[in-house]
Amino acid sequence: MSGKARRPEAATEICAPRQTSKTQMLRLAGMALAAFAVSYLVFAFVPGIMKKSGHSGMVWLPGGEFTMGTDSKLGWPDEKPAHRVSVDGFWMDETDVTNAQFRHFVDATGYVTTAEKPPDPDEILRQLPPGTRRPPAANLVAGSLVFTPTKGPVSLKDFSQWWKWTPGANWRHPEGPESNIAGKDDHPVVQVSWDDAVAYAKWAGKRLPTEAEWEFAARGGLDRKLYPWGDELKPNGKWMANVWQGEFPTENTKEDGFEGAAPVGSFPPNAYGLYDVAGNVWEWCADWYRADYYLESPEKNPKGPISGYVIHEHGAEKRVQRGGSFLCADNFCLRYVVGTRMDGEIGSAAGHIGFRCAKDAK
Repeated sequence: MSGKARRPEAATEICAPRQTSKTQMLRLAGMALAAFAVSYLVFAFVPGIMKKSGHSGMVWLPGGEFTMGTDSKLGWPDEKPAHRVSVDGFWMDETDVTNAQFRHFVDATGYVTTAEKPPDPDEILRQLPPGTRRPPAANLVAGSLVFTPTKGPVSLKDFSQWWKWTPGANWRHPEGPESNIAGKDDHPVVQVSWDDAVAYAKWAGKRLPTEAEWEFAARGGLDRKLYPWGDELKPNGKWMANVWQGEFPTENTKEDGFEGAAPVGSFPPNAYGLYDVAGNVWEWCADWYRADYYLESPEKNPKGPISGYVIHEHGAEKRVQRGGSFLCADNFCLRYVVGTRMDGEIGSAAGHIGFRCAKDAK
């Protein structure tokens, strides 16, 4: 500051009494103590208050504008064109919902997941070509899809080569009736349908994130980057996500340390403090899925199309999945790239599908 700017302060110092009364000293001390108390409360107790308000385990995202989707050669047609989108602030779970959290929900409510119920033959027929014969009752048993590596190279266009309908597979037995989740409380819950995810979110006082919110959160403020951590797949030679290494679906070299799903938080978080937004398990979003939605997506707070009717799949209704999984391989899907997306039938579950929740600012 210039000398002129300091002159009033200097004059005040000269004119002020050299000694302060005891009362003034007490007042100054009281003001200082009050200011310290306010600062202490803000920095020490507010986080605890927020956790008690139902935000424990969640990260606040202030919202903002970003480029959604991708125009990259790695992108699939339903991920194009890249377009500018803005979202309002919201809360997001730090991690996917875990087995322990989902068990707490089931114990509290008695909820029965989709995979634990015998399939509805009418629902099956609605998703198949007209004239398809009704499945025999003996085949209508509770179960789900389980990944099974093939013994050799197969056509990557035929997913039935590695996905097997397995009676008895569900969130408690993700790889079939002989498997269990003992010792895996910190693993993401899988074998959950979109309906199951919505039921949990409502019980928890939350909701599923929109697709736009999910991508905004996953990018961690890094606009137009390939991964949540930047453009380099393995910075300093280190794997940053649980994905498939090797030739899918035959050989997984497990360079990242995991063959199947990993405990949540096994890899570094993105810049927003969110874990596993690439790889590990696919995550359900609130939006209906439509391949051409990006051509007409609104710029502010897009919430997806009004339906997820997929004509080429006999009218199956689908919702958006995001993030990729431990089965994403360079020779197969590459969908752990942050701008990518997947469609999932709302009543389907599989051993690589989970979810995380969001919550409105209020």
